[in-house]
Amino acid sequence: MAMQGVVNGSQVIGVDLGGTAIKLGRYGESGDCLDQLRVDTPQPSTPEAVLAAMLQAIDQLDPDRQARAIGIGTPGPACAEGRVARVAINLAGWQDVPLADWVEAKTGLPTVLANDANCAGLGEAWLGAGGNFRDLIMLTLGTGVGGAVILNGELFVGRTGAAGELGLITLNPDGPPCNSGNRGSLEQYCSVQAVRRERGCEPGKLAAQALAGDPDAIAYWQQYGRALGAGLASLIYVLTPEAIILGGGMSAGADLFLPTVWREIEQRVLPTSREGLQILTAQLGNQAGVVGAARLALKRFCERSA
Repeated sequence: MAMQGVVNGSQVIGVDLGGTAIKLGRYGESGDCLDQLRVDTPQPSTPEAVLAAMLQAIDQLDPDRQARAIGIGTPGPACAEGRVARVAINLAGWQDVPLADWVEAKTGLPTVLANDANCAGLGEAWLGAGGNFRDLIMLTLGTGVGGAVILNGELFVGRTGAAGELGLITLNPDGPPCNSGNRGSLEQYCSVQAVRRERGCEPGKLAAQALAGDPDAIAYWQQYGRALGAGLASLIYVLTPEAIILGGGMSAGADLFLPTVWREIEQRVLPTSREGLQILTAQLGNQAGVVGAARLALKRFCERSA
């Protein structure tokens, strides 16, 4: 059963569960990081093996039991209540795993789950590039393209918990197939996999070529900016955010494509829908998910309503 009510005390644990590593941090309610830890994800990464590794890491991170709640980011959608990991990408045998119940039963601490991209968005909104905004979206431009939507300071996940899959919107109905079943999704044009497919190399190499003046590489990043700008235009029309935060590995090359992104947005989006809009790169790097998972626990269990 889910634990309810406000928890006394202000320390929480954030967990970012990935296919290769489990990252953890212990945070105070003002955002100060009190300790952090990284452990390898067990292989095979069955739910039982991951649970055992996570519990051991939590004990190591917080031996004196200072934390009062736990937030966990999982690589896939969680249910709307933040209890069940419905699917976990790159983890073996994960289907409708009641991870929050399991962790609560073993630790005695109230626990909540969210998609890892949602956690990254919450982290950036709390302690990163989005700290000054109430309405923002985040795109994680990595192996895939994840997303998070924060409206009036609150994470929006929709009625089933699956909302905010921003990378899966359609750019080209006849484009490359996507693992989601879609075709021509934003992810198929703006992810690391897209660069590998289209250019046969890693994004870092292509960025270096562009910075060295290679006209083909420069043209590719302009094409990339057009695709990203077109995708963002659709999201802006629906959500009218104050800010868009770009994270993930691809965001390191933002200087190469952001001018084109802005040109596309200015051409495609009415001024009334983009008034005051800012596009920023993420500040927390690979810690955004841990920070956001901690924030999730704070908001759910440790903050009294006004």
